Amino acid sequence: MVTRFFTEVPVDIDRDTARLRATEELSDPTYAAARPGWLSDTFTWLVERVLRFLDTVNGAVPGGIFAVVLLVVVLIVLVVVIRLRSGPLATAAKGGRAVFAGQRKASGDYRKAAGEAASRGDFDEAVREIFRAVVRSLEERALLDEKSGRTADEAAIEAGRLLPDVADALRAGARLFDDVHYGGIPAAEADYRSLSELDERCRRARPVALAAG
Repeated sequence: MVTRFFTEVPVDIDRDTARLRATEELSDPTYAAARPGWLSDTFTWLVERVLRFLDTVNGAVPGGIFAVVLLVVVLIVLVVVIRLRSGPLATAAKGGRAVFAGQRKASGDYRKAAGEAASRGDFDEAVREIFRAVVRSLEERALLDEKSGRTADEAAIEAGRLLPDVADALRAGARLFDDVHYGGIPAAEADYRSLSELDERCRRARPVALAAG
């Protein structure tokens, strides 16, 4: 077919005649069938643009494409960290580290459960229950409001403002509670004893507002 096109074209041909002959030749169905589809054309265009971009990056950015990939990874990590420290993800994470799970009991019930756990050598449970006794006792004295979802750190900071004499011990107790209950760190008898002492100190401590009066 292509041979027919060249053999029929005269040696001397003007521009209009050449355009007409080329149009007639390319309108043949064989060319239409051999022409790549729009999807293939689009894919080829995208590949060319990506390769051109990578070449530009390699020449313009110190470290080339590896530096760009590293930068993207760092940005993703930063976004994740920000989302974890604020917004819905932070709220969900905080809610998962609450002191109380389910309905609250009386502080005496938590103390009893802690003593029973310690007597059988389950100091993980003893630490959990005695710290809950500390927080629940503070709520019963109206030094903390009964806020659902409160974390150990939040309870320690809020109560420490009114009980400055035990503020440091409260924060240390909160860290111990989190380490054992959420961090999976085994508790020892000494940990339970230290929290029992904290419980007694908090029960004897007078809030600064009342002491000033």
